[in-house]
Amino acid sequence: MCADTPENTVDYRDTVFLPETDFPMRAGLPQREPEWLERWARIGIYDTLRAKAGDRPPFVLHDGPPYANGHLHIGHALNKILKDFIVRSQQMMGKDSRYVPGWDCHGLPIEWKIEEQYRAKGLDKDAVDVVDFRQECRKFAEGWIDIQRDEFKRLGITGKWDKPYLTMDYHAEAVIADEFMKLLMNGALYQGSKPVMWSPVEKTALAEAEVEYHDHTSHTIWVRFKLQNGAAFVGKSLGQVTLQAIDLTDASIVIWTTTPWTIPQNRAVAYGPSIAYGLYEVTGRPEQSTAVIGEYLVLADALAEQVMAAAKLDGSMYRRIRDVNVSEFEGVILQHPYHGAEGGNGEWDYDVPMLPGDHVTDDAGTGFVHTAPSHGDDDYQLGLKFGLPMTYNVEPDGSYRKDLPIFAGQAIVLPDGKEGPANVSNIKQLAYARALLAKGKLKHSYPHSWRSKAPLIYRNTPQWFAAIDYKLDDGMGEYGDTIRTRALTSIDQLVKWTPPTGRNRLYSMIEARPDWVLSRQRAWGVPLTCFTKKGARPTDPDFLLRNDDVNARIKAAFEAEGADVWYKPGFKEQVLGNVVNAEEYEQVFDVLDVWFDSGSTHAFVLRDREDGTADGIADLYLEGTDQHRGWFHSSMLQACATKGRAPYRGVLTHGFTLDEKGMKMSKSLGNTVAPADVIKEYGADILRLWVAQSDYTVDLRIGKEILKGVADSYRRLRNTLRFMLGNLDGFTEAERLPVEEMPELERWVLHRLAELDHTVRKGYDAYDFSGVFQALFNFCTVDLSALYFDIRKDALYCDPHWATRRRAARTVLDLLFHRLTRWLAPMLPFTMEDVWLSRFPGEDSSIHLEDFAVTPADWRDEPLAAKWEGIRRARRAVTAALEVQRTAKVIGASLEAAPVVHVEDAALAAALKSVNFADLCITSGLEITTDPAPNEAFRLPEVPGFAVVFEQAEGEKCQRCWKILPDVGSHSHAHTCKRCDEALG
Repeated sequence: MCADTPENTVDYRDTVFLPETDFPMRAGLPQREPEWLERWARIGIYDTLRAKAGDRPPFVLHDGPPYANGHLHIGHALNKILKDFIVRSQQMMGKDSRYVPGWDCHGLPIEWKIEEQYRAKGLDKDAVDVVDFRQECRKFAEGWIDIQRDEFKRLGITGKWDKPYLTMDYHAEAVIADEFMKLLMNGALYQGSKPVMWSPVEKTALAEAEVEYHDHTSHTIWVRFKLQNGAAFVGKSLGQVTLQAIDLTDASIVIWTTTPWTIPQNRAVAYGPSIAYGLYEVTGRPEQSTAVIGEYLVLADALAEQVMAAAKLDGSMYRRIRDVNVSEFEGVILQHPYHGAEGGNGEWDYDVPMLPGDHVTDDAGTGFVHTAPSHGDDDYQLGLKFGLPMTYNVEPDGSYRKDLPIFAGQAIVLPDGKEGPANVSNIKQLAYARALLAKGKLKHSYPHSWRSKAPLIYRNTPQWFAAIDYKLDDGMGEYGDTIRTRALTSIDQLVKWTPPTGRNRLYSMIEARPDWVLSRQRAWGVPLTCFTKKGARPTDPDFLLRNDDVNARIKAAFEAEGADVWYKPGFKEQVLGNVVNAEEYEQVFDVLDVWFDSGSTHAFVLRDREDGTADGIADLYLEGTDQHRGWFHSSMLQACATKGRAPYRGVLTHGFTLDEKGMKMSKSLGNTVAPADVIKEYGADILRLWVAQSDYTVDLRIGKEILKGVADSYRRLRNTLRFMLGNLDGFTEAERLPVEEMPELERWVLHRLAELDHTVRKGYDAYDFSGVFQALFNFCTVDLSALYFDIRKDALYCDPHWATRRRAARTVLDLLFHRLTRWLAPMLPFTMEDVWLSRFPGEDSSIHLEDFAVTPADWRDEPLAAKWEGIRRARRAVTAALEVQRTAKVIGASLEAAPVVHVEDAALAAALKSVNFADLCITSGLEITTDPAPNEAFRLPEVPGFAVVFEQAEGEKCQRCWKILPDVGSHSHAHTCKRCDEALG
């Protein structure tokens, strides 16, 4: 091998086909992505796809509306990016994939913002005309819709952005009202007075979806209820001792509660029919205990020790007298602890019955449950069963009514969400009445408003409900005759759940849920468009006005002027005129739960829009796991009430976003990751790639280090694409080589493409984006960059332009290009547009107007793949052997080697000889033998029966391809091998 000196070298660099491309190595995504957004808007890609859809089958992902309030957070980005993956991939797989973004516009958060503005100006919201106030809310929502729309579009989200749906559009408000009036007409609507989750801070009822649970420290009290009538506990013989008969009036029933403020509303004490009870006597007490020596207490046996410990009594200070059979509680009447209280004005001088309740357990407490029907669902149900009266002691702001004796006006929850004096006042009053046996504190999970974060209470108020077990006679009974049965049937029979666990979550929620509270005591929303007859009771048949003509007038007015018209003077007379006497009816001014608004979107988006669906049913709803109690839930109930079935065929749920340590993000912790910040530093495609790489079915972590890793993956992928572009420069159809004329290596690549085509389409259809990306990323980095490109660089750079091997490689690169760019386009729309336009520039050109390329099934060649699996294993052993020599600085590059490989397997040896194995190993020469390998040969444990003996290549280095070959220097062009001499002509 001669030395490279100025005298014996020739510069052939200009004769080599080096890659040429304008596609930059550095992406510059933050600066360049807005240019592509402008371009897509200019050429109208979304509308173009709709216009040329032809007879494509539709695919509709119905957007769960975000709330028009505040900048986007990382959870918004995750949600919209996942949706975009689906919309784009379904389109490129041959569907007419429609996506109409939407916004939830009504509701308390916006109303609060406007109230804050009023307060800052010294204005009283209640003194402002309600229509003017609603107009302020509308303007506020409009402003944030414009901001959020731009933020969503910056993420690369495709959709009908110029015509989104808004729940505050006039048509939407008309349809929401119409959907509500269907409940009015089919009998599911009723007004009831029952306890609901109530926010004293926000002064309104809340739905389950608006409730979140946080740790909260509550007061706990153990309270004596004295007996009022004369049934007796009769003493029994215990061993040799006969105890004195104890009259019932000598004993106390003990209850336990974590809501002392509900004691004034007590109407009964419940016991468990299957619980074992005992009569206990206090025989001693420490000074700090409020127990009384000689008093008798009735307790559940399983809880007696805990109760006595709370009263600071140890086992030596009480004894169990006897069993108490639950039959002895029948007909027993108790006194309210405030019975005869000084200043009570007889408020609590009523009977408190003992009642059996299946909800009573001996897991905690005393075995007896204080029952306030106005402040708890179990209590309410027991009250319904036994006719207990309701109380109305608590005002909307969470304070006691002004005329309530002793506790008048005291707050349970203060306006700032902190605890008011009501709990402590009750504890003091109980102690004064000698009814307090013990007190303490308990940290437990407690309901809070998801908006104000303030604690909630159960409060009895007149509200409007949808009865989900009411038998509907509406001609839509294919899946059941009640809202609940239709929903449960839909969940089981009509909906595909991704992941499947979503089915169980929603099923259990709907199976156990109470009636839907539809009404809110607020101003900004769609009103409950109904009228009640003056003087009639809610149970009277004519309490609600049910009239089709009136309903039609309301809907028409809303279509023309929006829901504000409901609040304009004279509207009642306008719609009731010539139908009934308007003076005989009251107009309802509560507004609908905003979840009813969003639950109705299927009607005014899927059913009514021209880009909706023929049957008003979406192919997919996609939101976070919290929407099992939110939008998935309300949409299911609403559609089952008015449509007879679920409004969706598929539901996909994703997890929440956490920081890198798995902590929930919060501004106070300073660990939030804003989409805008990520885009500014990396670009939207990096954020999208983070989603593509993640398992969205669980909670996702994001942070600086994670994003650095994502950016590194992006760079590796970008280099693969850049290599393809550079080596496709000047490729024309005349150069294309038929598959049957290609070398085996190229046909193996096509086999892998055929495999990937199946994997990609199946993965996108199953919404397995991380699976799709991982398959493509591994293919690009392992099969292409580390193998195929590495091997074929020599042929691409140095073979004659007419050579079969080079033409085959360039043909395969073209086939790779058309598949990889399209397969990756749903996930990386900006980058793939950049790659596409680098080859196919033009004003109307776009990767997003293309479909996935059709991949011939006959590219699959399993026997060839099996053969090449063996060849690849053998290659790994050779490259590992050469790496040893490179590390030892025996050689600088693999082309300096010409190893001898010893192969025990004759079939593998034949396979290696059937291909140019030296080229595959990027060596200048290579000998294959089945002779036994010497002991010093290199062996790779994972490639048994294969050994490598290193030998240096002999000959002179070709100054064009750098191979070291014996024939170099014997051709017409100086210092070239035969192949390069022919290439030079």
